[in-house]
Amino acid sequence: MFKGVIHPKAIIMPLLFLAAIWLGFLVQNLGLIEGCDGAIIPLVPSGLKGIFFSPFLHGSWEHILGNSLPLVVLSSLLYQFYGSVADRVMLYGWLFSGLAVWMTPSINLFDHQTYTSCIIGASGVIYVLAFFLFASGVIRWNLKLLTVSLVVALYYGSMIWGMIPEELLFTLNEPSRISWQSHLSGAVIGIIMAFIYKDKGEKRRKFIWEYPEYYNEKDDILWQKYIQENPEDFRELPYRKKEDIWDFLDEIRKK
Repeated sequence: MFKGVIHPKAIIMPLLFLAAIWLGFLVQNLGLIEGCDGAIIPLVPSGLKGIFFSPFLHGSWEHILGNSLPLVVLSSLLYQFYGSVADRVMLYGWLFSGLAVWMTPSINLFDHQTYTSCIIGASGVIYVLAFFLFASGVIRWNLKLLTVSLVVALYYGSMIWGMIPEELLFTLNEPSRISWQSHLSGAVIGIIMAFIYKDKGEKRRKFIWEYPEYYNEKDDILWQKYIQENPEDFRELPYRKKEDIWDFLDEIRKK
């Protein structure tokens, strides 16, 4: 099912993404980026630059470590199985999910008050990749790509909880620091792109015998030969009462 050589981009691109986010984290820790610099600040014009730079920035070691492995695994699957559209999915997913986050105000769901938030991290891109990979396999109904979908669902199915505001799940004393907006935006954009690119790249193979007009002379000859050699398999079975069914089955076994 997975015959063939691993695509070079399936190794190179994930490593480049990983190096980029760790370089950004290093720059942060050197104090060259402070506060909300480079972050998405919803509905604030200066926060638009975060659409481009926020995936490279992370708030803590736990944050970047939690994003590193999923980013590598999912981007590797993307470039291996969707190579013809992988660059576009990555670029447009990055930009449009970031734009969607910028357009979504940060709201306290209990008092409905808005507040200013600085959103950083690659989790939005990760959600784009996860939901694109899952939805694409289902939409295309290709056995190999469906397997990829199942792998993603198996290992990253719990990501769906990240799209729900923590305020609805837990009692919090202050607004959550986890950006469910990034996760939800990434998931929606990933699914949309799965539909947009459903006809691009590898498609489901349809075998010749699946076509209604399929006819194979050799198969027909073999079938006719079998009928001639085993006429008993095609004779009309006599009507039997319900109580005689076991006797009939015994007769068949003896033959």
